[in-house]
Amino acid sequence: MSLLPVDEALARVVKGLGPLPAEPVSLGNARNRVLAEAVSANLTQPPFDASAMDGYAVRGDDVKSLPATLKLVGEAAAGSGYAAKVGAGEAVRIFTGAPVPRGADTVVPQENVETGEDSRRVTIREAEAGRHIRPQGQDFHRGEVVLDSGTVIGPRQMMLAAAANATELRVRRKPKVSILATGDELVPPGFDPAPDQIISSVPYGICGLVLDAGGDAKVLGIAEDTPDSLASMIAAGADADILVTVGGASVGDRDLVGQVLQAEGMTLDFWKIAMRPGKPLIFGTRGAQRILGLPGNPVSAMVCAHVFLRPMLARMLGLSSREDVRQKAILAAPLETNGPRQHYIRGTSKWNDAGERLVSPQMSQDSALMAAFAKADCLIVRPPEAPAAERGETVSVLPLNL
Repeated sequence: MSLLPVDEALARVVKGLGPLPAEPVSLGNARNRVLAEAVSANLTQPPFDASAMDGYAVRGDDVKSLPATLKLVGEAAAGSGYAAKVGAGEAVRIFTGAPVPRGADTVVPQENVETGEDSRRVTIREAEAGRHIRPQGQDFHRGEVVLDSGTVIGPRQMMLAAAANATELRVRRKPKVSILATGDELVPPGFDPAPDQIISSVPYGICGLVLDAGGDAKVLGIAEDTPDSLASMIAAGADADILVTVGGASVGDRDLVGQVLQAEGMTLDFWKIAMRPGKPLIFGTRGAQRILGLPGNPVSAMVCAHVFLRPMLARMLGLSSREDVRQKAILAAPLETNGPRQHYIRGTSKWNDAGERLVSPQMSQDSALMAAFAKADCLIVRPPEAPAAERGETVSVLPLNL
């Protein structure tokens, strides 16, 4: 039986997925959340014509001919404006952010003004009529949309929402991902493994990927290689939108994940794909839950998570632009002819003076080497049966640092 191509497998994995429902969050808790509804300004900013400089507010007509000596009639500071109207021949001392007094239409920077001994008069040496004023509503007006639906909230967006006086935002619910490791050879981090055991590391890599992608991750623990243990741990992840299992997806006597998942109600969509690394990948559904069974080799599992899990999370958050994040790069070293499976080659990048990404494959592509994988910053995507590629050719890469 021929293996399922990666593109078809990905299409099946994301088919039917859509944005999750909206929920409210306070502005202070909105970091990295995705807006489900646009944010409109609750006020106008600036709320008045504001001075952009420390200086003097004057009438433009009074500084057409320079130098001009004007009568100093008051002061305007941020939070404490000058209430009267500026008349002909008058000036008001003003500070950055203060309301420009009525009658004034120009702010003269203080370095262009001489005060002299008479504190009641100032002499304008240099001025441009109409300058150094931020007009009312220059940034945004009440009712104007300042953040569109689908925006990922970062520090700049939090600042803007606060300026618009929005204290609560409607965001997409985070996709819930439960992560289950399987295997009698595994022990949790912090334990001393026996001579025939290893540390369970993959769930924490998957957890980090989920958090980076905007999801909510829960590490369930380690299931033993028995049907009862697997069934019990699978049940513990029943409330997740996506259940991710790690290991036990191959065809060995102890690779029970697929059959136990089906016994627990999973409808199998596919198992095994034309991908390297990551051939033994399980995908199925159990009601509304999606189930992704990753291979046990650490790099294989993480590569599959980048290729399949990240697009699933993007679809559920309404971030369709993040489903395919492949970029172009230039090979810094030659590549051999590829085989029948789509190959995701771990690579490292440098940038030349023209801003082009130059990518080199890592020396070893062993799917168990985590230290090397941690130094990679991309996956070079080689289609099935791709011919040998020479240095300088353009290739497609999947960035690992998004």
